[in-house]
Amino acid sequence: MQQIVDAITAGDTSAEAFAALDLPDRYRAVTVHKDEVDMFAGMPSREKDPRKSLHLDEVPVPELGPGEALVAVMASAINYNTVWTSIFEPLPTFGFLERYGRVSPLAKRHDLPYHIVGSDLAGVVLKTGPGVHLWRAGDEVVAHCLSVELESPDGHNDTMLDPEQRIWGFETNFGGLAEIALVKSNQLMPKPAHLTWEEAASPGLVNSTAYRQLVSRNGAGMKQGDFVLIWGASGGLGGFATQYAVNGGAIPVCVVSSEEKAEICKSMGADLIINRSTEGYHFWKDEQTQDPREWRRFGARIRELTGGDDVDIVFEHPGRETFGASVFAARKGGTIVTCASTSGFMHEYDNRYLWMNLKRIVGSHFANYRESWEANRLISRGMIHPTLSRTYPLTETGQAALDVHHNTHQGKVGVLCLAPEEGLGVRDPEKRARHLTAINRFRGV
Repeated sequence: MQQIVDAITAGDTSAEAFAALDLPDRYRAVTVHKDEVDMFAGMPSREKDPRKSLHLDEVPVPELGPGEALVAVMASAINYNTVWTSIFEPLPTFGFLERYGRVSPLAKRHDLPYHIVGSDLAGVVLKTGPGVHLWRAGDEVVAHCLSVELESPDGHNDTMLDPEQRIWGFETNFGGLAEIALVKSNQLMPKPAHLTWEEAASPGLVNSTAYRQLVSRNGAGMKQGDFVLIWGASGGLGGFATQYAVNGGAIPVCVVSSEEKAEICKSMGADLIINRSTEGYHFWKDEQTQDPREWRRFGARIRELTGGDDVDIVFEHPGRETFGASVFAARKGGTIVTCASTSGFMHEYDNRYLWMNLKRIVGSHFANYRESWEANRLISRGMIHPTLSRTYPLTETGQAALDVHHNTHQGKVGVLCLAPEEGLGVRDPEKRARHLTAINRFRGV
């Protein structure tokens, strides 16, 4: 592995240089183990500790199949799906791997007693399989996390509708929190040249998710002048939504949990901020009962900020905790677009505010290749910036996942895999200098 790292850090990533390198037989990867899926049985979610379930193992390099690539992973990042995998909620991911293993003999490779996690990466192509023509060894890349078979007609209009669509590193094996990853070639995109490895790794999943959810016609189809309510507006996902709203001529109404996070939103150009901590919203009276009075107080605060308007779009991802308020807060004919449920999957809302006011709930899940490519191109152009706030070494991935699990982070939490230190991988220093203030926004620099 050291030869590979030396070549990459020296900037010698030519196809010829990489063709001369020997691929290792084994590599280090962060895994969960099938025989440990009951280790947190009976415990409350918050008490489940990813540091106990995530292991750093040495594993064999998987067989390379047609249309695939092996990538030397310089850096990766933590997403909430890694937290779910690590605490075995809402169910262990080995069921995903077993079902995928029944799809084909090639897919059977993924059905193992360990699961290599991670749905982001930035790195260098090591080797490509038969049928790969657009990428070659030595290419510096990032990967988006859509793994799709595309043998069904259902997926050819929008690959997210393919019946065999999966999230790589969550519903498939050989993910990005490792020294080597196995990806399909149509997951690959060019690494933004002005970013470090860890910065380039961090946008993948959340940037593409925010693009589809807010900008794409498959999501909310945001337009100029729209008021957009964004929960967790300085976070790994919400930080991208805030940037897209500002850049797209919309007006974000940013919901945050601290003054520090409010300042991050303001630095992105957002003026309308709701600090949930200081304003004390409690949408649930108890575990079973919501409080419509709090919805109304929240809605009044939004109208106070907007000059009397309700929001056109609600960018929803907390789920159970906020969904009732989200449905209430959207304007008549407005859209609640949801991509996740980090506070709980069983949503509850007053349907009168939906049906009588002609509102829409739109489900949005990750992004197709085209949407991911466009989102990455905006990163490369310096129009959208990473939301990376902290980086850990691969040996401390469990702690990184715990940060996200307990929401002690802001922006994205990165992980160095093969990169020996932070700050490496910048190939366009002039562009970096132009955008350095924005790049450093989430890092407190």
